[in-house]
Amino acid sequence: MLLSIGDPMKVEVPQLDNLLSLDGYLKPFEREIRRRYGCFKKVVDQIEKTEGGLEKFSRGYEQFGLHVNPDNSITCVEWAPLAQGLFLKGDFNEWNKLSHPFTKLDYGKWEITIPANPDGSCPIKHMSQVKIGLLTPKDSMEDRLCPWATYVLQPPKTEGFAYRHHFWNPPSDQRYTFKHPKPRKPLSLKVYECHIGIGTSELKVGTYKEFALNVLPRIKKLGYNAIQIMAIMEHAYYASFGYQVTSFFAASSRFGTPEELKELIDTAHSMGLYVMLDVVHSHASKNVLDGLNEFDGSDSCYFHGGSRGTHSLWDSRLFNYSNWEVLRFLLSNLRWYLEEYKFDGFRFDGVTSMLYHSHGIGEGFSGNYNEYFGLNVDTEAVVYLMVANYMLHLLSPDAITIAEEVSGMPALCRPVEEGGGGFDYRLAMAIPDTWIKLLKEQTDDDWSMGNIVHILENRRYKEKAIAYAESHDQALVGDKTLAFWLMDKEMYTSMSKVSPPNLIIDRGIALHKMIRLVTHGLGGEGYLNFIGNEFGHPEWLDFPRVGNQESYHYARRQWNVVDDSLLKYEYLNNFDAAMNQLEEKYGWLHAGPGYTSTKHEGDKIIVFERGGCVFVFNFHPNKSYTDYKIGVGASGKYKMVLDSDAEEFGGHKLLDHNTEFLTSNEGYNNRPHSLMVYIPSRVAVVLAKVD
Repeated sequence: MLLSIGDPMKVEVPQLDNLLSLDGYLKPFEREIRRRYGCFKKVVDQIEKTEGGLEKFSRGYEQFGLHVNPDNSITCVEWAPLAQGLFLKGDFNEWNKLSHPFTKLDYGKWEITIPANPDGSCPIKHMSQVKIGLLTPKDSMEDRLCPWATYVLQPPKTEGFAYRHHFWNPPSDQRYTFKHPKPRKPLSLKVYECHIGIGTSELKVGTYKEFALNVLPRIKKLGYNAIQIMAIMEHAYYASFGYQVTSFFAASSRFGTPEELKELIDTAHSMGLYVMLDVVHSHASKNVLDGLNEFDGSDSCYFHGGSRGTHSLWDSRLFNYSNWEVLRFLLSNLRWYLEEYKFDGFRFDGVTSMLYHSHGIGEGFSGNYNEYFGLNVDTEAVVYLMVANYMLHLLSPDAITIAEEVSGMPALCRPVEEGGGGFDYRLAMAIPDTWIKLLKEQTDDDWSMGNIVHILENRRYKEKAIAYAESHDQALVGDKTLAFWLMDKEMYTSMSKVSPPNLIIDRGIALHKMIRLVTHGLGGEGYLNFIGNEFGHPEWLDFPRVGNQESYHYARRQWNVVDDSLLKYEYLNNFDAAMNQLEEKYGWLHAGPGYTSTKHEGDKIIVFERGGCVFVFNFHPNKSYTDYKIGVGASGKYKMVLDSDAEEFGGHKLLDHNTEFLTSNEGYNNRPHSLMVYIPSRVAVVLAKVD
């Protein structure tokens, strides 16, 4: 596939003027934006011309891999351009290495058809083991798993470690039928990031069924409207957190069957929850026996050959996005989860690594636009992401795509038609890094209100961001959650409601609430929380591995502590629910950027308005303020609609919720009106106008 085009300035980008009007600094790079769009259009036009369009091209899973035909015969098509021969073997032919050879087709494809049994039954039974025998370019015979396998299982440890492909073809009465329609696309996206395996308090791997029964109701009650599920695409190494994918079309069998995942998603839909998949197309596991690596016996095939095909930090393989069959594989992978499992959207992992030849390693990303439009940018990866987003929104207009992207690539979250990357949101990754840095390096006496506000507001205009105070990255062993940074060992001895007062716990609970609320209110157009952080999970996350004697002690969520009414974890949990429910009423996440009127360094006060609400934060460790003057945009009567110091949130009940606040026509801090509030130390309140 060639990405070169003619004169970029002659390439027509349908809505480029709109993009340039949003950001005039892009004007000097118009030529490069047109070139990228031209490369995108050439790929789409080529797919239209040779494959019948993206709709058909993205259904590669209907052609490749093992399929049962109407007459119960089996057909298998594979792409292995440098293989000398392919053979199908398994339980069905007693693992005969040579009895079922593939026939070589054009363009590196291979095909085999196995007729139905004499009695008309399918020659390969449901759950039968199958493998592909490969005659490599070096004349050796090797085993491979089908790249399109939809169900793979780990064998007993006594029989090896490589996963095995089990042909998934259950009888019709054992297939799950979706019962509920997809929910409406949320206006204000509130995401609960979760991992099925750690969703239990027990010392084991949790299941799809347990998660649907026990965790989904918690998520719904907390007021989240979307879940983002990690580690679904099969990964041989559990401790990789799902980021070293071995089988891209197989939903992880360690949590249950494909039908049980479908039931989980359908159950989530019945609760009005959007379901998004954490998709890993930035790299793949180096595993050979149960992964994509060396599928045709070469170091390339699905990946770049040589050093370009290996990620030096992740020790993984990198896709060749310019290859036609790789495009088919990856686009079909997205379509598969959209169609087969009814996922509503995708969070793309490692987008920064994809966008640059350096993979972001050692890059500071100062914000200079030359960094985003220079030779370090990988055009092939940019084009793949544009095509993927274009296809997803074409096939499913309500699909949501999120980029895990740290460099700040301009226009990444603008429509492809404008010359953008096509994502709906990017993760505001600087926010959690800032909170951890502050907790590590400074006491809250020294926190800069201006710096906090700057980090929360610093995002590209009209490119939506998802704010979060912490995600799975901060929960992993080697780091600490916000709760642990704030309270650490005190959490083991002083979280009981009947234990003596503890200043560290009081401070930790107060700041934990404030950090989440200011992030929720000011940091983005969406909000994300990682499973357990809503109640200040008491310990880090560490998957069973050799280094911890294969322990599950930290690979779980201790729901027992938040369910225990004698412990203070429920205060943090209650506040999370109240925060989300208030946003649901006032809709500040989709109301446009907030307006910050106060960031007073001495008083440690932050005041901003958003979505018709006035947010007031007093981060001072010991100073409370009576009759503190704040500016507001609208005149009238205000009431308190959220108070972090309330009793149900573990506060000291210092504020009278019956108080009404009347505005004065005297302007203040560049706002036309003002009012006076009582704001105790380490307390946040939200005010809203009385109708």
